[in-house]
Amino acid sequence: MKKIYVLDTSVCLTNANCLYAFKTSDIIIPIKVLEEIDGHKKRQDVVGANARQTIRILDALRQKGSLAEGVRIEKGKGMLKVINSVFSDLLPPEMDKNMADNKIISCALKLSHTEQDKKIILVSRDINMRVIANSLGITAEDFEGEHVLDDGSKLYTGTQDILIDDEVIDRFYQGEEIYLEKAQTKNLFANQFVKLISNSNEKKTALSRFSHEQAPLAQVKNARPMWGVTPRNTEQRYALDLLLDPSVPVVSLVGRAGSGKSLLALVGGLEQVLGKENRRYTRLIVSKPVHSVGKDIGFLPGTLEEKMLPWLKPIQDNLQFLLGNDKGMMQDYMDKGIIEVEAISYIRGRSIANSYMIIEECQNLTQHEIKTIITRVGENTKIVLTGDVEQIDNAYIDETSNGLSSVVEKFKPSLLAGHVLMQKGERSLVATLASEVL
Repeated sequence: MKKIYVLDTSVCLTNANCLYAFKTSDIIIPIKVLEEIDGHKKRQDVVGANARQTIRILDALRQKGSLAEGVRIEKGKGMLKVINSVFSDLLPPEMDKNMADNKIISCALKLSHTEQDKKIILVSRDINMRVIANSLGITAEDFEGEHVLDDGSKLYTGTQDILIDDEVIDRFYQGEEIYLEKAQTKNLFANQFVKLISNSNEKKTALSRFSHEQAPLAQVKNARPMWGVTPRNTEQRYALDLLLDPSVPVVSLVGRAGSGKSLLALVGGLEQVLGKENRRYTRLIVSKPVHSVGKDIGFLPGTLEEKMLPWLKPIQDNLQFLLGNDKGMMQDYMDKGIIEVEAISYIRGRSIANSYMIIEECQNLTQHEIKTIITRVGENTKIVLTGDVEQIDNAYIDETSNGLSSVVEKFKPSLLAGHVLMQKGERSLVATLASEVL
């Protein structure tokens, strides 16, 4: 049976390219959706960007023919048609007939009557809208075009344990080149950390990093104290190993609250921007999304710095701690442009070279946003992405579809990228307990 997909506004505002994701099936866009998209086109965030891109795509299709009669999306794809949204007489009397979502649902109801030989499917990122539609007998689905995982708990960890002969560990510590057997490398990815465990004494271990089959395992060295910070566990040693390696320009650190991912990212940045031994970059840029609170940055009064302060205060607190609680020193570095703390909204369009970039709270970014940010990376720039995929505030993404998970999964085969899942909390016993039981 041929399918017809009715798209909700939330789908277009999440991914403008959703129009190309339905293969040979036809797409219906209620005119109410276009009205809602128009209301978002001036926003200076990813929602506004998707609104504008959707309008551009529809304008290009309009030049092929009439959207009211239906236009072929592209060769091998289905037809796209824009229809009237006023079918409120089909809704139950208790439903608000002026509500935008209900008008879109009424379009699906109308099609279910006029296109009985086809399967009508309403596609929405709004959970409650899908529930209401299904209650009215309409098949409703989430937009699955961006999911990179079937289950968020299966996110790539960046680490693996391998049992090995006792004498191999001795040779490894003696500086010999150790290669893994082909069977052992089958499920390993570039820059994945491997804990070698003696098969005769499980307490005898060695920490290494795998690159590819033809290269020997690299030792993970004991990190010296930097900026008053020393790694407290194996995961933190892995993270610093990646953060201090200039050959790995893309690093992702995913972990629960208190695991140290943000602090270590800043330590790696300060060491390579201001340090005496490992200075490689000219400036440290730190940013984070602001839309997770639910309001655009423009709703706050004051200058740009004053608007950003509530979101960036935690970053500044960490920087001040690492700089010895010296506010004057931190402000001096910021005034000189050596340390930049700014909104993600202002990264678009830039080309950032010779810098160490940290993007915090990446779990709240869409795949489009994360692509926009990473494509800003210029020559000799390292980008570090941190976040906790279990704490997502963006209503339109989840553990399987957010931008951070996308980078982790899609970049794992590349020698240019490295990842560590940090599961052990080190902030305090209370913070660790809260992250586990609440």
